Amino acid sequence: MDHSTKKRVSAATLLVAIGIVFGDIGTSPLYVFQTITGGSNFSAPLIMGGLSAVFWTLLLLATIKYIYIALNADNNGEGGIFALFALLKERRVKWIIIPALIGCATLMADGFITPAISISSAAEGITTIFPDFPVMPFVVGIIIVLFMIQQFGTSAIGKAFGPVMIVWFLFLGYLGLVNIVKNPEVLKAFNPYYAYNLVVNVKGGFWVLGAVFLCTTGAEALYSDLGHCGKRNIRISWTFISVLLLLNYFGQAALCLTDGFALQPKQTIFYAMVPSSLVPFAIVIATSAAIIASQALITGVFSLMNEAIKLNLWTNLKVKFPSDHQGQIYIPFINWFLMAGCLLVIAIFKKSSNMEATYGLAITINMVMTSILLGFLMILKHPKQKIAYILLFVLFLGIEGIFLFSNIGKIAHGGWFTLILSFTFFGLLFMYFKARLLRKRITEYVPMSKIVPLINAINKDKMVPYEATNLVYPTRSDNPNKLDATIFYSLFRKRPRKAGVIWFLHFDILNEPWGLHYSVHEVIDQSCYYVSLHLGFKEELRTEYLMRQIQCKMIEKGELTGQSVFESVRGEFSEADFKFIVLNSRVATNNLLTPFQILAVKTYRFIKATGLKPAEDFGLDKTNVLVEHIPISVTKQYSQELIEDWEDYSKQNSKIALSRHSKKHF
Repeated sequence: MDHSTKKRVSAATLLVAIGIVFGDIGTSPLYVFQTITGGSNFSAPLIMGGLSAVFWTLLLLATIKYIYIALNADNNGEGGIFALFALLKERRVKWIIIPALIGCATLMADGFITPAISISSAAEGITTIFPDFPVMPFVVGIIIVLFMIQQFGTSAIGKAFGPVMIVWFLFLGYLGLVNIVKNPEVLKAFNPYYAYNLVVNVKGGFWVLGAVFLCTTGAEALYSDLGHCGKRNIRISWTFISVLLLLNYFGQAALCLTDGFALQPKQTIFYAMVPSSLVPFAIVIATSAAIIASQALITGVFSLMNEAIKLNLWTNLKVKFPSDHQGQIYIPFINWFLMAGCLLVIAIFKKSSNMEATYGLAITINMVMTSILLGFLMILKHPKQKIAYILLFVLFLGIEGIFLFSNIGKIAHGGWFTLILSFTFFGLLFMYFKARLLRKRITEYVPMSKIVPLINAINKDKMVPYEATNLVYPTRSDNPNKLDATIFYSLFRKRPRKAGVIWFLHFDILNEPWGLHYSVHEVIDQSCYYVSLHLGFKEELRTEYLMRQIQCKMIEKGELTGQSVFESVRGEFSEADFKFIVLNSRVATNNLLTPFQILAVKTYRFIKATGLKPAEDFGLDKTNVLVEHIPISVTKQYSQELIEDWEDYSKQNSKIALSRHSKKHF
C-alpha cells in the first residue's frame, strides 16, 4: 500500500513540506555563484556556462530523477536508498547491498557536515554588520537548540519553519526577477551549449562543475523525506520552489554580466543583489533559512535509519512517533549522535571557509548509488521500456560521474574528513550485515509439532520442578506452527523448563497509529498457547499488563483456571505469577571463525550494545525478566582428536592399584 499517496494535500501539509524538505536545496543560492566565480571571475563564458549547467542539473537530477521517478519508488510510503534496497531485495538481487550501504554511509557523513557548514555560513554574515560578534559560540548554541526541538516532531517543526521558508523563496524570486529584467540576455542559458562550452573551452571549466553541483545538494532529501510529507505535497511544492530558485540563479548571472560589476570587500554575489535598505532583513531571513536547511537533512537521516532498522541492517533503536502519521519519526540516539558529529566538525574546522572542501563529495557518491539502484529497479519494473530507462540512467550516471570527478580535488583540502566518516560508517554497516548472514546459516525455526510432545513429556515428569505458573517467551515467529530455534534450546537443551502455562508471544506493529487487539492459538489445551498481539505504532507496549489482560479474558471464558502451580501460595494472591524469558543469542566458542568473521561478530556486538536492551525491546519490566544467552553455531566447529593412552577397568587391577595407594598413604 502506498501510504505516501494517501497523505492528503492541503495548505497545512504543503506548508510542512516546504518547512522540512527544501531547506538544503533552497539555500544553495547563497553560495553557488560565489563558488563558481571565486568572487572575481565574471567572464561571460564562465557565467553563462555555469548558469546553463545549474539549470540542466536542477532539471535532470532534482526534477526528473528525484521528483518524477524516485518518488514513485517508495517502500510502503518510505523513501530513501533503503527503500530501493527493500524493493530490489524482494527480487533476490544480491549485489544491491553494497551500493545501499555506501549510500547510507555517505548520507550519514553528510549529516555531520551540512548543519555545521550551513549554519556557520549564515551566521558569519553577521560579521558584516558586527565585526566582533562571537560567531562560533552562537553557531554551537543554534545547533544544540535545533537538535533539541527534534523531539517535538517534523509536523510541529514544519509548521514553524514553513512560513519562514515561504518568505525566503519569495524573496529569492523577487531579487532574481528584478535583475533579469535589467539584463534579459541571460535567458539564452537555457541552451545546453553554454554548459558544454564551459567544460570544453573555458580554462578550468571542468573543475567549476564541483561548484555547480552544490545547486542540487539537498535533492536526496526530496526522496528521503517522502515518508514525512508524501509525494504529492513534495511535487506540488517543488513546482513553486524550483521556479523561484531558477529566477534567483538567473538574476545572479544577470547581475554578474552587468558592465563594470565588481564585489565590495566581504561582499558576496547574493548580497550584492540586495538593496542596501534590505540587507539587515536579508541577513536575518538567510540565517533562518540556513538553519532550516539542516532540518531537511536531519529528517532524511531519521527516515533512512528507520528503514535500516526495519530491514535488519541496524540494531533496534528507540523510535518515537510525535504525530499520528507513521512517516513522521524521531530517533533519539541518531539525533544526539548527529548533534555530536556537527559539534565535532565545528571544533575541527572552526569556520565555514575551512568546511567548504568537505561539502558535496559525500552526497555526490550517494547520488551515484541511488542512480544505480533506481535505474535497475525501473528496468525490472518496466521491461517494455527497458531501453529508454537504460539510456536515461546512463545519462544520470554520466552527469553524476562528472560531478564526482570534479569534486576529487577537494580531498586534500578537507574532503579527507568526509571520506573517513563514510568509510567508518560503511565498515560498521557492512560488518553488521556480514554478522547477520552468519546467523542465518543456522536453522532459525523449529516446527511446533516437534515441540508439543516434549512439553507434554516434561509436564508428566515429576522430577522437573515448576519454574513459574506462567512462563512467557517473546518470539520473532509470526506463525503459530513454528518457533524460534533459540526458544527450543532454552526450553529443552539445558535444564528442561516446566510451567503451569507456557506462552509464546508475537508482536505485530500495525501501520495505523492506534489500535490494540490480539488472537490466541491453542498449542496444548490449558498448557501452551501462541498469542499474536497487534498494536498501533503509537500504542505503548506494556507486555506484562497486556498478558495479564489476555489471561483474565481466558479465565472469564473458562479456558484457564488462573491458579498458581505453587500450593504454598495458592489462594493468597489474586493474580498468579508471570515470568518472562528474553533470549539473546551468542556465537558459540567452538565455532571455527576466520579473522574477518571474528571482526564481524565483534562489530555486531558493539552495534547491538548501542541499541535497545532485550527487555526494553519487548516493553518488559526489568524486575520480572530473565535475559538468557543462547549459544549458536554459525560456521564449521572445531574438531580436535582425543587419544586415550591406556585403559584398564578390570577388578583385579583396580584392587592392586587401591592396595598400592593405601601402602603409600600409611
